[in-house]
Amino acid sequence: MSELFDAVDALLASRATLPPPAERKRLRAAHGLTIDEVATALKVRRATVSGWEAGKTEPRPPERDAYARLLDKLAELYPVAPAPAAETAPAPETPAPATLTAVPTPAQPLPTEPASDDEVVSAPLKPKVPASDLADAPAAARTAASATGSTATARRPGAKKAAPAGTPVGESDPRFENGPLAIVDAEADGQVLAYCVGGLVLDVPAKSLPSLVEWTLKEGKLGQPKLSGPGRAADPLLVLTQAALKRYGLPTELSAEEKDAGRILEANKVIKQLARAEWKLTKRGFGPWARIYRPATGSERACVQLCIPSWNALDTRHWGEAGQLPPAELARVLGVYASRVMTPRGSTAVTGLELMTALHPPTRASAPDGNGVRTSERNPGSLGKEPVDPAPCEAPDGHPVLADLPRFHVRGPAEKLFEEAYDWARPMTDAECTLRHLVGIDVNMAFAAGANGLNVGLGEPTHVEAPAFDPKLPGSWLVDLSHVDLSRVKAGKEWVDLDGSLLPSPFTPKGDHPEGPAWYATPTVAYAQELGYDVAPTEAYVRYDNGRYLDGWYQRLRDAYLATMADLGVDADLSPEDFLAAMEGYKARDPELGIVITAIKATVKGGLGKLRERPRGEGWRPGERWRALERPTWRPDIRAAVISRTRVNLHRKIVKHAAFTGQYPIAVLSDCVVYAADGPSPMDFLPYRDGKPLPGGFKLGINPGLVKHEGTQTVLWGEGVREQFDAPQLNFARFIKDGTVTAADNGE
Repeated sequence: MSELFDAVDALLASRATLPPPAERKRLRAAHGLTIDEVATALKVRRATVSGWEAGKTEPRPPERDAYARLLDKLAELYPVAPAPAAETAPAPETPAPATLTAVPTPAQPLPTEPASDDEVVSAPLKPKVPASDLADAPAAARTAASATGSTATARRPGAKKAAPAGTPVGESDPRFENGPLAIVDAEADGQVLAYCVGGLVLDVPAKSLPSLVEWTLKEGKLGQPKLSGPGRAADPLLVLTQAALKRYGLPTELSAEEKDAGRILEANKVIKQLARAEWKLTKRGFGPWARIYRPATGSERACVQLCIPSWNALDTRHWGEAGQLPPAELARVLGVYASRVMTPRGSTAVTGLELMTALHPPTRASAPDGNGVRTSERNPGSLGKEPVDPAPCEAPDGHPVLADLPRFHVRGPAEKLFEEAYDWARPMTDAECTLRHLVGIDVNMAFAAGANGLNVGLGEPTHVEAPAFDPKLPGSWLVDLSHVDLSRVKAGKEWVDLDGSLLPSPFTPKGDHPEGPAWYATPTVAYAQELGYDVAPTEAYVRYDNGRYLDGWYQRLRDAYLATMADLGVDADLSPEDFLAAMEGYKARDPELGIVITAIKATVKGGLGKLRERPRGEGWRPGERWRALERPTWRPDIRAAVISRTRVNLHRKIVKHAAFTGQYPIAVLSDCVVYAADGPSPMDFLPYRDGKPLPGGFKLGINPGLVKHEGTQTVLWGEGVREQFDAPQLNFARFIKDGTVTAADNGE
C-alpha cells in the first residue's frame, strides 16, 4: 500500500503549481540566494535552474516538488508588493527598456574621440551587463519584449525560443537568436546538449558529426551579425567537450603524430563521414580549430567552425583555465568575448587579425551600372584582396624579396627596419640606492593605444631618393639620428636639460644611442623632429595610399576591455586612489570575466604579431614564399608603425616625467617602466597635484594609454638579484610583478 501512496504522491508532485518564471527569480533574489546555491540544494546543474527561471524549461519530478516547496516558502516570506498607482506609471509613449543594462552592440562602436600621441582621452562606456546578471539576460530580455509587444521566447525541443544574452530587443537577428556559439556536451545517457549564451540549453538530436553540422545550420540558429556594411555574418561556432568528442567518434586527445601535424589523420572515420556527406575541410584539416563547409551558392554560406579545447584550442597562456570549465561557464566566457570582440575564429592572434578584416572587408558591391548590375570592387580604406610585398628593408630574413642577398648575410640597421618594443635597463645611481622601493607601472593596452589614430599604408610602397620627410606619410625612412642629444630636448614648446645618460634612446629597442644611418618607421622619425632636431632622410619607401585602418579595430577592443573591467569593478572615472584599490585582486571578483580580460589583451598583441607571421614549418626554405604571405593582412610595415608609435609614446611620457620631477626610469620592458621611490605605491613618485596628473606624463587609470600599478619590490631585492646573477643591467621590469627570478630568466 505504501508503494501506491508513494506513486500517488509522485503523481501529485509532477503537477505541483509553480509561479511564473519572473516570480521564481524574484523570490530567489529576495532571499539573497544565488543560482548556484539553489542548484546545489536541488542537486541539479546551474544552467538547469537558470533555465527554470528563464522559462526555457520546466522542472520534472522529483526536483519539481522540491522546487515548488522552496518557492512556496519564499512566497510566504516575500509576498508580491502592491502594484504602483496608475498615475505613477510612465506615459504610454515612453518605450520600455530592454533591460536595465545591456552589452555593447557589436556593430556599433563607441564614437571616436580626439586623442593625442601621448595620451588616449577617456571615453564614455556603453551600457553593460554586470557579471552577476549575464546568466539571467534572456529572462530580462523576454520581460522587456513582452512590455514592448515582442514575443521572443526560449528554445528547447517542444518549447519556444529566446534571444541570447545581451541581444538588444528589437535589434536581434532572427537567424542568430540563440547566440553566436554553443558548447556541445554529451550526457551519460547519450543525450547531447548545446549550452548557449545566457543559460540557454538546447537538445541536439544529431547522431553523427555531419548531422551535427546540418542541425547547426538548419535548426541551431547560431551565428553573429556582420560587424560592417560590406562584411558578412560570423559562422556559428561549436565547442566540443571531451564527452561530445567520444559521442561523435573523435579522439579526446591528439596523438604525438597528430600533434606534430596539427590535425587528425585523413584516415579517421569522421573525416570519411564528412566526405560522404559532401562536407569539406580547409587546407589546415581537422585540427583544434576546424572549419567544415560546402562551397557557397550565391550569397548563401554553409560553414560551421569547431573548437576543441582538449586539443589545446584554448591556449592556457591566453585563455587560462577556460578549457577546464563546465559547459555553461565556458559558454559564458566565450559568449562575453564574442559579443564584445567577435566570435573566435581561432587563437586570439587569429581572431585579432580576423577582426581587422571584419571591420574593413576587402571588397564591396559597386553602384549599379546602366543595366542595374553590381560588381565587386575594392572597399575604400581596406587592404584589398591581393597581398602586397614589403619593401626590402621591411622584409624579415628569408623573404623572397631578399633572395639576391648572399647566403648567411646579416643585415645591419642601414639595411633592415628594426622597430620593436623596449628591453632596456641601467645600473642604479647612488641616490637611487638610498631609496627603499622599486615600483613598476604598466601602460594599459599600450599597443592598442599606439594603433589609435595612426595613419598606415594601405597599398604598395614607392621608393624615393633624398625625400623631404613628411610626418603624415606612412613609410620607412633611411636617416641618421645619431645627432639627437637627449641631454637637451624640447618638451612641448620649451627646451629642457636632462641627464641623457639615464634615459633610453627612443630610436632603438635596446635603448642604445644610434651610431649612424638606420631605417625607421614614420612615427620614430617624427619624434626626432618633435624633440627639436632636423632630419634628412637619404632614402625612403613611402605609401601614398594610406588611411587610419586600425581605428575601428582599436575602438572595438577598447570598448570590450573597458566594459569588462567595469563589470569587474574598475570604472574609467575613478580617482587615482580608488583606481589603485579597485585594481587589487580585480580578477578574483569574477574569474570567468578575468579570463575574458586576458583574452582581449592577447587579441591585441597577437593580432599585431600576425601582421608579420613567420614560416611555420611546412618544409619552408629561405627565399621561398610561405603561406602567410598570400594574405593581404601580411603587413610588417603596419606592425612596425604601431610598435614605433607605442615606443615613442612611452618615451614622451618618460621625458615629461624627468623634466618635471628629475626622476629617471631604471628599467623599461615593452609597456612596463620601473622607478625607484621612497614608498611602495605609484602615488609615491607620480606628480599628482590636487588629484590632477602631470600634463603629458603618466596618469593612473583604466583607459588605454593610461597606467596601472604593475608591482613593487625593494631596492635590496634589486641589488641582490643583480649581484646573484652578476648582471648589472638585469631588467627589473621583467620580474617586478612577483619578484621571482631564475637562472633561465637571466639567459643561463
